[in-house]
Amino acid sequence: MKVSIEIEVEATLANTWQSWVTPVNITQWNFANNEWCCPSADIDLKEGGSFNYRMESKDGSIGFDFDGEFTKVEPLQSIHYQLGDDRKVSIEFVETASGTKVIQTFEAEDENSAEQQRQGWLGILTNFKNHVENN
Repeated sequence: MKVSIEIEVEATLANTWQSWVTPVNITQWNFANNEWCCPSADIDLKEGGSFNYRMESKDGSIGFDFDGEFTKVEPLQSIHYQLGDDRKVSIEFVETASGTKVIQTFEAEDENSAEQQRQGWLGILTNFKNHVENN
């Protein structure tokens, strides 16, 4: 099952893109809620390149690596990747009159409900929006 979410960011396309692909920025927004953090982000943004974002609870009790391989990169337009469990994800960046629309589509996993996953990914996307607009 594919799930799609989107958000409007009040920032230029270039600034939005840079915030999405720069490790120092990724660690500032890549978590679903304030009980989590992203202490490290490694990214080789090219087709066949890989990424690894460490996700941890702030109390250190749990954590996991969010990783995969880029399958298609169109600068300032889209990023496509495949996760370690073979699910596919795409992110589209669309310039609008008031900023940039970010549309993220991902294949849901079987462990959690599609709605739980949608809410988690939307939380991360909302953190992204807040980071870009406030920096």
